[in-house]
Amino acid sequence: MNAKGAIQEKLFKHIKEKLPTNLSLVHEVSEVLGISYDSAYRRLRNEKSLTLDEALLICNRFNCPLTSLIEESSQFLTFQHLRVGPEAFDKTQWLSFIHNRLITICQANEKQIVYAAKDPPIFQYFQFPEIVAFKIFFWEKTLFHSQKLEGKKLALNSITPDVVDKCRKISALSLQIPTIEIWNEDTFRILLRQIEYYWVSDYFESEQVLIELINSIETWLIHNQKQAELGLKFLYGHKPQGIENSYTLYENEIVLNDNTIYITEDNKCNAYITYNVLGLLGSSNSAFCSNVSSFHKVLISKSNVISQVGEKARNRFFNKLHQRIEQFRNEHGLSVPK
Repeated sequence: MNAKGAIQEKLFKHIKEKLPTNLSLVHEVSEVLGISYDSAYRRLRNEKSLTLDEALLICNRFNCPLTSLIEESSQFLTFQHLRVGPEAFDKTQWLSFIHNRLITICQANEKQIVYAAKDPPIFQYFQFPEIVAFKIFFWEKTLFHSQKLEGKKLALNSITPDVVDKCRKISALSLQIPTIEIWNEDTFRILLRQIEYYWVSDYFESEQVLIELINSIETWLIHNQKQAELGLKFLYGHKPQGIENSYTLYENEIVLNDNTIYITEDNKCNAYITYNVLGLLGSSNSAFCSNVSSFHKVLISKSNVISQVGEKARNRFFNKLHQRIEQFRNEHGLSVPK
């Protein structure tokens, strides 16, 4: 894009696509730059070039990095950054980001999420407060060394109602988005290894807490197996109602996944890569998105579909996960629910 004014034109086009329909682009530009409507129109029509300061003001206002407007062939990429780290993990902010992002995706007519799962996707277990309580406690205490949890042990009622409510809202929104997930056995086993580490380290308040957590995980696993069988996601404890053919599950036996996420929303795409377990780097750069999508397609081509069709392979896969739970119970002398 070397033609004069091309980047400016692309900037305003990008903003217009993101701007809610009830807002006027000329009004927003006028307000951000502190100029008249006439001056704003001249910039929108490319009759007057934006100064660098003006471009930066507009980019900051509409969350559109200038570097994202350069040619797609560039070796440089700009990412949207959701930072987490020691003493910087705010679960409320993190959950709000996910919640708001899902709301935006749901507004698209055509949408899809493809998830190469190294860890169980949060959308799957956010309906189960016991699992949420463990994961958030694990993230805060073990990954990010939260000082407020120093010397404290896990109790499943430690999670606050507002967090439970936000997680359930996230789960409900995810049901509206057709999803492809790529799992392997380690996707599930990593959760049990984390739990075992906590049990050996005496981080559970009591054995009963561990028993209730394992029972909840087993319930979630049964629910997910049913979702895979029907090919749709639905709320636990409710009748299986939802979008037909909205859930496709693959088993990959040869590649360890990396929690990359590819999202399509009508004619737009976004790709996310994870770092520090929960940190997110997101980009709408078409070359980057295409690269992530292409790799997902390779993974899928080397995987077995175990949702709807492939009953034998699906039962074999989930039976191995159930056997791992049973093995965990036996190794640690836990009672089996009646």
